[in-house]
Amino acid sequence: MPLGGGALESFIEWDQRWTRRLNAGIGVVPVRVVFRVFSRLGNGALWYVLMLVLGITQGRAGLEAAVRMLAAGMIGLMAYKLLKSSTSRPRPYKVLRGIQAGIDPLDAFSFPSGHTLHAVAFTVVAVAYFPALAPALVPITLLIAASRVILGLHYPSDVLAGAAIGVGVAQAVLMV
Repeated sequence: MPLGGGALESFIEWDQRWTRRLNAGIGVVPVRVVFRVFSRLGNGALWYVLMLVLGITQGRAGLEAAVRMLAAGMIGLMAYKLLKSSTSRPRPYKVLRGIQAGIDPLDAFSFPSGHTLHAVAFTVVAVAYFPALAPALVPITLLIAASRVILGLHYPSDVLAGAAIGVGVAQAVLMV
């Protein structure tokens, strides 16, 4: 059944409803502070440090993981920029009444979530090489993804799309 009419409207309502529910959390100062921290972690520095540490401390496997993470980051950035510029979806806080931005965005548009795309891609690659990192990286990645909706910068669909693209990019990089 094609996505149209009632199904599309229902999906948009679901997306907006969850955006509102999750964004309501920024009214609580500790919630806002914690998710700002995780959002900023997703800006890149965490992943660059991880690549550097793995490359320096984990021998050949660490260097290979770091190179693949770098490749995933570059491919993810190209996909992200292409989709952002072609879809031009406004951020929720710009168009939905009652949504507040909890942090300044890095760019103008919401689809897909680049923070989520990269967090997922880097986590999948790192964990493929070093499964013991999963208990630390998976919760961080989930918190980065949640932060984007809670802070009013993305819809859940932006985050889900970013995660799916991140998995695809990581899988492609791991297969090469």
